[in-house]
Amino acid sequence: MGDEGLFGPRTVTWHLHADPAMWIAGICSLHLQALHPRAVAAVVQNSRFQDDPLGRLQRTGDFVATTTYGTTGEAAKAAARVRGVHRRLRGTDPRTGAEIRLDEPELLLWVHCAEVTSFAGVVRRAGFPMSLAQLDQYFDEQRRSAELVGLDPAGVPGSSRDMAAYFARVRPQLRRTDESDLIYRFLHRPLSPWWALPVNLAYLPLGHLAYSVLPVWARRIHGRPAYPPPVVAAGLRGFRAAGLAVPDQLRFRYPGDHVQRALDRLGAAAAPTSGGPRP
Repeated sequence: MGDEGLFGPRTVTWHLHADPAMWIAGICSLHLQALHPRAVAAVVQNSRFQDDPLGRLQRTGDFVATTTYGTTGEAAKAAARVRGVHRRLRGTDPRTGAEIRLDEPELLLWVHCAEVTSFAGVVRRAGFPMSLAQLDQYFDEQRRSAELVGLDPAGVPGSSRDMAAYFARVRPQLRRTDESDLIYRFLHRPLSPWWALPVNLAYLPLGHLAYSVLPVWARRIHGRPAYPPPVVAAGLRGFRAAGLAVPDQLRFRYPGDHVQRALDRLGAAAAPTSGGPRP
């Protein structure tokens, strides 16, 4: 076996992050992250996502995939780039005028928890088999990802109970803002050139599906209607089934070829499965 990187085939992370439903989970996580006023203000003030929407989404996906399936060195290199960007960038709190550092532990922790909760929750709802023990294992594994961006893993929720306590503690700080509305509109229609119209038409229902799988309390803060629960359930499972129908030889090569390069390094037996990690 070669370098398994931070995770490897025996982790929940390895299998969950290769699931097709991660596409929807990733968009859902951005809807959730947008509810933290200081975090979303810093993103809007420092990101070119409106000018380069595909590039922004691809860079985020590449980071998650590299830290999951890359070698230890590749994960460390990707993390160093992200920490360097966070150290340099500053924002301004639109309510108080105070400076916002993008590497503040509070903001890094919010982004991490919103991300991994969305990944696990959405993919599980879409049909990925995950017991409560495996959910706890996933949150514990993801402390490694949190450490990469500069957090002390001891202070990061490592179980479903800890994660629920974190959100109960932070929810009073969350609210709908002009910036969260901007993110909502962007995630419903991220492409603007005329040539992107066919892609947009295909994306629009998925963008709202990703919003509709937010927790009920998060949708209440956003204040926008969601698809009815039967539509959400059918949409999630249908999207996942369509993704799993794609041959592994193609699915593992897109986007970014991360999974296939891991298999080239570790062997075909390391392939992620739709049933989670093997005993």
